Amino acid sequence: MRWRDLLLLSLHALVAYRLRSFLTLLGIAVGIAAVILLTSIGQGLQNYVLNEFAKFGSNLIKVMPGRQNARGGTPVPTTARDLSLDDAAALARLPSVIHVSPVVTGNAEIRANGRTRRTLVMGVGPKMHEMYSVSVGSGQFLPVGEGRNARALVVLGATLQREFFGSDSPLGARVEIGGERYRVIGVLKPKGQILDIDIDDAAYIPTARAMTLFNRSGTDHIKLTYDVAADADSVLRMVRQTLAVRHGSEDFTTSKQEEFISSLLDILRILTLTVAALGSISLAVGAVGIVTIMTIAVTERTSEIGLLVALGARRRTILGLFLAEAVALAALGGLLGLVVGVGLGQLAGLFMPAEFPVTTSWKFVLAAEILSALIGLTAGVLPARRAARLNVIDALRAE
Repeated sequence: MRWRDLLLLSLHALVAYRLRSFLTLLGIAVGIAAVILLTSIGQGLQNYVLNEFAKFGSNLIKVMPGRQNARGGTPVPTTARDLSLDDAAALARLPSVIHVSPVVTGNAEIRANGRTRRTLVMGVGPKMHEMYSVSVGSGQFLPVGEGRNARALVVLGATLQREFFGSDSPLGARVEIGGERYRVIGVLKPKGQILDIDIDDAAYIPTARAMTLFNRSGTDHIKLTYDVAADADSVLRMVRQTLAVRHGSEDFTTSKQEEFISSLLDILRILTLTVAALGSISLAVGAVGIVTIMTIAVTERTSEIGLLVALGARRRTILGLFLAEAVALAALGGLLGLVVGVGLGQLAGLFMPAEFPVTTSWKFVLAAEILSALIGLTAGVLPARRAARLNVIDALRAE
């Protein structure tokens, strides 16, 4: 029998029992749709994380005070030396290092124009805006070369500028931060959130001023960017050697942004595969449905099988006929699940924030469709073998 005739016979058998066929393929469709939807959300989560860290750039190294314990995690409190402004200056002199920013963060009350509110105040270096790819909307950022004798200057985020000064220019105005008066020299362009930090809703002052304001003996951490053409491991090694010589021991912790991103993406990939595996459980249910329906079909069509054999059909033709029906059921279910899954993914994207794009990965779509066909093939083997082994005399006698 030609493959075209075989396919037509299989489709005719499916159409003859429309409701039963639809309910069977629906089980596969639900599984495929679940896999596609869950993997789309997982892929969107990966893209979101990448986009968030891309705002910092991958060529970034963070140095934190305290030695990290053997199990990882945050550095444990120790009696080690703090990271100082002099440490930051020493790192800035290293080859391949582009920008260095010692960072001190805290919350303080800000007063201006008769308004008061508490918000994030960050003590940063003069090149912080370039490290975070933040543009200055008006005025300028913190001046270079002031060090410990930094003047009381402040740069406002876009949200703070709008809340305190509205449409008026704040440049030259006086703002009170934690009881001290600062002069506004610049306003940043809107940037939004970077991870858990709202760049727009913060005030930026020199690190030395922030250490005095929050009564800190050292910085919270030091961040530096290096030339993208440089070897990251070499730069990291120079950073460690420089600080180890200055401190007398390696009483600090360093981390590369790209290592953190790589580890986080590995975790997200595993999570995506896990939820995909959970979604595919319903595919197993669909496979059971195909086995059940095909077994019933063999029983109902015993006389038809006997007639085909009597007319000269080979056993492998009978086997192929029922296998084709099972694969067709699974493939049609896969196509229906594909349409529903992609549709639900796009619908979910409408309710997600713009920063969280729900992305359908076509490699998962292709894998799910191939899997559905394999499920149909596997689930149809036993009923098809049973049909092919029927005794022709007994089959012709069946009603």
